[in-house]
Amino acid sequence: MSVGSATFHSVFLGPPGAGKGTQAKELVDRGDVLHISTGDMLREHVQGGTDLGRQAKEFMDSGRLVPDELIISMVDERLVRPDAAGSWILDGFPRTVPQAEALDSSLERAGAPLTHVIYFRVPHEGLIRRLTGRRTCSDCGAIWNVFTKPTREEGVCDACGGALKQRADDREDAVEQRLQQYNALTEPVLGHYSDRGILVEIDADRSPEQILEDLVSALQEASI
Repeated sequence: MSVGSATFHSVFLGPPGAGKGTQAKELVDRGDVLHISTGDMLREHVQGGTDLGRQAKEFMDSGRLVPDELIISMVDERLVRPDAAGSWILDGFPRTVPQAEALDSSLERAGAPLTHVIYFRVPHEGLIRRLTGRRTCSDCGAIWNVFTKPTREEGVCDACGGALKQRADDREDAVEQRLQQYNALTEPVLGHYSDRGILVEIDADRSPEQILEDLVSALQEASI
């Protein structure tokens, strides 16, 4: 399945564990689509010692959030590179209405306005199972889930035999806190994009194949 000749500029929104990264990777694997992760951008600038990276590192090293204007500057810089001339997905930003408004202005100036904002909707109980059940191999990095994708032997990776670990932020109390924080900050962003008429909600509490089918249809429907 491919998005064919459709060209789109999309933001993927959804709570932790909704599967945004998984679906973005599927689209990248199937066509000429650029996946822009704000986390990856931050790491690239910090590791590369750019001016933006040095500024961001000062905030990160002191435990403060990187200001919106720095993230926007990184997005601006990323979108003028040649590989961003076609379709792209922005993942991990915006998370607040002020960030969304700043992004809107930045993209309008660049002549690359958003065509879609995809919201991956998953019930709270499903997110709890996905996140608390997640286990990562300490050797090869493979990800499993004790509920939805268990290994043949508990605590042992099927791929390489390495030991499986649970991330500290995937423990139930931490997961509840992450989801509460997400809902408080990000739900107003959905209203912002709904008012603009570019919000598309997808039922992400299904198989990855079903989600991908609906996602491709949505991206083809209102592309450039």
